[in-house]
Amino acid sequence: MTKFLQSVGRRDFLALAASSFVVAARNGLSADPTPNDVIEQARLLGMEVLKPSARDLEHGLALHAKSVVFDVYGFSPNAAVDGDRLAEAVKTGASDIELQDLEEDMRMTRYVTDAAERAEYLQAWEASGVTCVFQNAGEEGSGPLRLLKRLARFTYATDHLRDVVGKAVTPDDIVTAKQQGRRCLYFTGNGMPLTGDAVSVADELRYVRTFFELGIRMMHVTYNRRNLLGDGCAETANGGLSDLGRAAVAEMNRVGVIVDVAHSGWRTSLEAAQVSKRPMVASHTTCAALQHHIRAKPDEVIQAIVDGGGLVGICAIPHFLGRTGDIAALLDHVDYIVKKFGIDHVGIGTDIGYRSRNDAVEMKKVPTRAKRRTRYEALWPDDAFLPGAEEAKRYPKSKSLAWTNWPLFTVGLVQRGYSDEQIEKILGLNMLRVTRANLAN
Repeated sequence: MTKFLQSVGRRDFLALAASSFVVAARNGLSADPTPNDVIEQARLLGMEVLKPSARDLEHGLALHAKSVVFDVYGFSPNAAVDGDRLAEAVKTGASDIELQDLEEDMRMTRYVTDAAERAEYLQAWEASGVTCVFQNAGEEGSGPLRLLKRLARFTYATDHLRDVVGKAVTPDDIVTAKQQGRRCLYFTGNGMPLTGDAVSVADELRYVRTFFELGIRMMHVTYNRRNLLGDGCAETANGGLSDLGRAAVAEMNRVGVIVDVAHSGWRTSLEAAQVSKRPMVASHTTCAALQHHIRAKPDEVIQAIVDGGGLVGICAIPHFLGRTGDIAALLDHVDYIVKKFGIDHVGIGTDIGYRSRNDAVEMKKVPTRAKRRTRYEALWPDDAFLPGAEEAKRYPKSKSLAWTNWPLFTVGLVQRGYSDEQIEKILGLNMLRVTRANLAN
């Protein structure tokens, strides 16, 4: 580590974090002001990747602090589980579904009721400088009851923490949150609610408006696998959008829900972009021209999204990004979109979050469970994902992409010569434009 990173980097970043705690304290919910080794180590690794000048660092941090920063698909910080409670559920024979629901509920809501988890939660938010996350408040599938669970959890969390991290219903709510020094969540359903009864097209799609009324503002056409609407990105057939899928896109356009093809197959993505009457997105993806992967999008798909006024969000998943799998690789994909398709059509949808440092200790309390089969919606072709240890070995600087390193994404854009106006578009204004276009009468 250079002397520059040890002095200027460490000092400036800790000063930035310390000043941000004042905002939380003003609202009666203080973030823990003590240093967080996980956040600090990720920052120092990010600094090592970027090696910014003192001038670029100062300018980038200041610009990040004043900008509306909109993670166009991601996860607000996760709490640690209550290990004793989860262990008791295992010992008393809870089913896999019960255990999954209990674990998810604790990770998504425990910072509301547990003071230590709330402090950790707020510390991660403040370190990130993010204004709003387009929060995955749904699940991988199309069953309405399944899709309600995460929506209920994040509604509960934002209801109780609304003075610090509230629910945004309109794009103006996001801007207001920034002006007032708060954070917010804008909800995406991940899946599209379908009855599965095939009574009629109208019956099949009737829950789209219901979920919109509950606060959902974006939906995946498909997840990895094929559903009634089209093929996901992991389907070998690449069959495209179904007739019902075309009706679904039209219904989302009518209601005001953003069409998202991040997990859709290439042909499904292309056809959805061609039929959508409102700007749509691939909210957390990468450029296939730079790194071939089933979750990336080829130029033809990106062009169709751009032609409709939409946006491509670049994710922070190392093996989707390729090359070095670090901040520099993420910025390469941003550069590619800007240079080939224009500054107005790119954002950053990290598809990652921060997990409480307390979680590892709590999980050690939980008895080991038998290996479970992978859920159908999550199935991928062989070797599409690298196990954690293998990924870390291949991409040793991948932790520079930590969600709390969002300020460094901005510093990296400054280094690459983007103007403040251009950077503000990438950080949030482009996505605000798309959200407004989908809610316009």
